[in-house]
Amino acid sequence: MIKIVTIFSFSMFFAPIFSQQIGNSDLEQWENVTAPTEEPVNWNSFKTGSGNFAGFANKQIERSANVRAGASGMYCARIWSTSVLGIVANGTMTCGRINMGSTTPANAANYNYSSIADANFSETCAGAPDSIVFWVKYTQAGAGSQNARIHAILHDAFDVHDPIDANSQSHIIATAELNYAPTGGNWVRKSIPFTYTANPGLLPGYVLVTFATNSTPGGGAANDEVLIDDLSLIYNSGANINENQLSDIRANYNELSGIHFFSNETINGNLLIFNATGVQEYKGEMTEYTKVKLQSGVHFARYQLASGKLGTIKFIVD
Repeated sequence: MIKIVTIFSFSMFFAPIFSQQIGNSDLEQWENVTAPTEEPVNWNSFKTGSGNFAGFANKQIERSANVRAGASGMYCARIWSTSVLGIVANGTMTCGRINMGSTTPANAANYNYSSIADANFSETCAGAPDSIVFWVKYTQAGAGSQNARIHAILHDAFDVHDPIDANSQSHIIATAELNYAPTGGNWVRKSIPFTYTANPGLLPGYVLVTFATNSTPGGGAANDEVLIDDLSLIYNSGANINENQLSDIRANYNELSGIHFFSNETINGNLLIFNATGVQEYKGEMTEYTKVKLQSGVHFARYQLASGKLGTIKFIVD
């Protein structure tokens, strides 16, 4: 049986189609509350970490009702630092996974990473956000001038590391980072733009977001505290769309031969296909006839041609 599809094509400027958000971005949903393994749904800390020293991890995250005035939800995330024998472990929250490979904080064996084979330790993002926004209340317990940190990495289908290592570098599409001072006992809204790299041929697939109580591994003091709430990815590129920005690529799909792309230009490039929930269904070469099997429902094809043209096709498989 031939499946009939309806196709809608948009240029790279029509970002709202891929305005994906990070799961549990309001931090209202939690698992194992009050237990040592307490964590927000879709986010991770030390108790679900990997590495040789994961078994020695302390609880450094919990649900807090200390939300800002006017917040729509009841809860936020609280992360804090601890100190063991004078060595400070920064409080950390990530939508990836923490690897604890050394007792020395700045050792390269300690990092956060996207584990794309496991949905519990990776976050799909097929769009191209302009910035990341969140609310924070940062209280410094020790002396001196210290900064907390957020770092977001938009990348392709590769297990990138944070801090970014040599193997990860060529898979980075964009980063957003900020080291920020204590907020004086107040909730403060932060907005950090993404800076896009010049890596050619990469298509967005995942985002790795990490919050830490200090910008320096092992920096700060025990009981430094960061409260985090209401994250969002901002997509501003969809403004002022006009007909000249519409993609001229069209497509037909059937379950026997896959997708037939047709256009006035050569179809040759890279392709990612996601379903409506953001699950990646295909990653590979884009040709005029692309062999792929898809289920009924809404799908998004994100492409970059060899010419550099980037675009999105939304289609419905009946």
